[in-house]
Amino acid sequence: MNKKIAVIKGDGIGPEVVTEAMKVLDKVAEKFGHTFEYDQLLMGGCSIDANGVPLTDETIERAKAADAVLMGSIGGNTSTSPWYKLPADKRPEAGLLKLRKSLNLFANLRPAVLYKELKGACPLKEEIADRGFDMMIMRELTGGLYFGARETKEVDGVVTAVDTLTYSETEIRRIAVRAFDIAMKRRKKVTSVDKANVLDSSRLWRKVVEEVAKDYPEVTLEHMLVDNCAMQLVKDPAQFDVVLTENMFGDILSDEASMITGSIGMLASASLNDTKFGLYEPSGGSAPDIAGQNKANPIATILSAAMLLRYSFDMDKEADAVEMSVAKVLSSGYRTGDIFTEGMKLLSCSEMGDVIAEGI
Repeated sequence: MNKKIAVIKGDGIGPEVVTEAMKVLDKVAEKFGHTFEYDQLLMGGCSIDANGVPLTDETIERAKAADAVLMGSIGGNTSTSPWYKLPADKRPEAGLLKLRKSLNLFANLRPAVLYKELKGACPLKEEIADRGFDMMIMRELTGGLYFGARETKEVDGVVTAVDTLTYSETEIRRIAVRAFDIAMKRRKKVTSVDKANVLDSSRLWRKVVEEVAKDYPEVTLEHMLVDNCAMQLVKDPAQFDVVLTENMFGDILSDEASMITGSIGMLASASLNDTKFGLYEPSGGSAPDIAGQNKANPIATILSAAMLLRYSFDMDKEADAVEMSVAKVLSSGYRTGDIFTEGMKLLSCSEMGDVIAEGI
């Protein structure tokens, strides 16, 4: 099978980890008889440096022409980088928001799994880590505060900032349907997270989710307030299967979930539209402090590539092969610095990519 993948290596450690994911994809293509064509694009800080803007119209069109997008993290040090002296709409993250909107990527899937080999790297109590966990956080990606109207103005002599949180019934319903569909393939439980005791948008969210749930009688639905969910993630993460939530809540909770897996370098993600098209990226940041040092953990990006194979290309066997290779490498004691413990075998970023590719 021939497939075209748009590749956005991004900033910081992005080029390093994406290179390793491409190495693994090339091994998959070799082993399973596929051809992957890569179209390398710029977005984020590197695009600002080259083009003066974080995302060009040409990049959007080339991304749309591909079968899927594989991406590294974007941005830099917000305190020292000249990118963050620019207006908000010219900063690296503005490019990502625009790309998500342009590609209609409304459903963000962030699996958080604690591998038994990494229990020692989990910051939770041993008795909690021993139970393990395997959850999928479903984050709505194109609505909410991040996309609502905003302004900063002076009111009665006081500078005042306003951000608008808006959700429509249609936006909520489509992400809820995705969440229940995925729950049907997992353990058949959806935890819908909101702030319905305070926010009108959350009360609508809860109403629509309950309507969708009626079409999935096999799936158990529970509602949970976001502050309680944040606590439950560190108290009893094993209780969660599919966690469904809006944009900002999902942004925060998925980062919390990533840290209890042992490292944010272990958390993959997929952003899907209403077709097979998707954008796949690690959930962590660009880590400019270790960029170019070959220290980064590429596993999250490699697992994102496995999600690309599964969700956009319907290559389940190939995705399984990648995921099994990652598990085998971890069980063999190979580690990058962020998940290293005494007695393990410390690898560089490129070495980790090598051993995972060799295991395909």
